[in-house]
Amino acid sequence: MSTQGSKSVAEHHQKATAQGRVAIAIVTVSDSRTPETDTSGQLIRTLAEAAGHQIVDYRIVKDEPDQVARALDDFVAGAARLIVFNGGTGISQRDRTYDVISKALEKPLPGFGEIFRMLSYAEVGAAAMLSRATAGVYRGRVVVSVPGSPNAVQLAMEKLILPEIQHLAWELIR
Repeated sequence: MSTQGSKSVAEHHQKATAQGRVAIAIVTVSDSRTPETDTSGQLIRTLAEAAGHQIVDYRIVKDEPDQVARALDDFVAGAARLIVFNGGTGISQRDRTYDVISKALEKPLPGFGEIFRMLSYAEVGAAAMLSRATAGVYRGRVVVSVPGSPNAVQLAMEKLILPEIQHLAWELIR
């Protein structure tokens, strides 16, 4: 069923849109990126701002569990209603973002990762199964974690996050 065909989803979107722009924090998890080379973090910012939302926090952290956890805790205490992590979602030894985020989530949104991998499969084939993209709610904030490649970020932002961002944020306050 399309969103246009569902009366309740349409009503939720209408109410959510009335809430206005959403405050977003961006966390890039990388051992090598700098603000100048963080193309994925910049892409999240560009796409979110073009859609009318506000970036209220930004940080690059090493792929270390304590740094990922600290960024998560710092940003849920701030103004952001949505926190987007990019990077560290694979299966290599250094990929630890998923491990930290998944343990923290109070209300996981398994559909996010499932749909992300389904859409990724259309682009990269079976390699999509290596992604541990996830999302959920932590301390009253929506937390999303996606792979760090620009293609993955663009897919997640354009197909999943931005179409539902206001709805996600509204659900937390209704």
